[in-house]
Amino acid sequence: MHSPESFALMKRKGQKITMITAYDYASGSAVANSDMDVILVGDSLGMVVLGYDSTLKVSMDDMVVHSAAVRRGAPDKFIISDLPYLAYHLSPEETKANAARLVVQGEANAVKLEGGSASRLEAIRQIVDIEIPVCAHLGLTPQSVKRFGGYKVQGKSEIAHEEIFLQASAIEEAGAFMLVLEGIPEILGKKISEAITIPTIGIGAGRYCDGQVLVYHDMLGYSSMLPKFVKKYAELNDQIPEALNRYCAEVRDGSFPGAEHTYFPII
Repeated sequence: MHSPESFALMKRKGQKITMITAYDYASGSAVANSDMDVILVGDSLGMVVLGYDSTLKVSMDDMVVHSAAVRRGAPDKFIISDLPYLAYHLSPEETKANAARLVVQGEANAVKLEGGSASRLEAIRQIVDIEIPVCAHLGLTPQSVKRFGGYKVQGKSEIAHEEIFLQASAIEEAGAFMLVLEGIPEILGKKISEAITIPTIGIGAGRYCDGQVLVYHDMLGYSSMLPKFVKKYAELNDQIPEALNRYCAEVRDGSFPGAEHTYFPII
């Protein structure tokens, strides 16, 4: 299994890091049988799995249950689990307790939180202080959707560009071992990746990050959402209905179940 130190070494060697989301036992098992380096149990499960219109309704209980399910499917993979909205915003005590829940009950190796403000830096320090690795997240941070007014590319203006760059350096100093960069111009992703020593993982942040992450359902064509930065490696939205329709047809015409799918068939 990977560790924060092995990811740092991969960056120093110029080896790209691969990350994918997973949300349950089945997707965890599928990823476990692949060459993937990291699983992210993202609060994106609120939209992808639970059907919410944002990630803001996802609870700590949701994250613990889904993280533990992924762990059962992928016992040997490095798992990062998201701290959901309000899990690290209110007090240091709650922040540490919620991070500990994801590691103890959810069996994650590390936790992720969004933002680079002073309070977020303090949250990183608090969590690292209780020996839990932290992955940070800058740029288009979905928990900030109300403030952003939608899912919009961040860091386009000179001021916003510089703010995100400075936050990335501060996040490294606070003790995070990894940084997800989402929805920012490629030049900013490159600048940050070259300036800090911790690995950067891009999602819509260009070619120069130290690794990439995609949402499991998006890259498998198992989602109706398709951001510009997503490449589909399968077309499950087409294949699954086709398989279901074949099953319906065979039940209706009597060809399923056949003798080969029946216990002790009468011949």
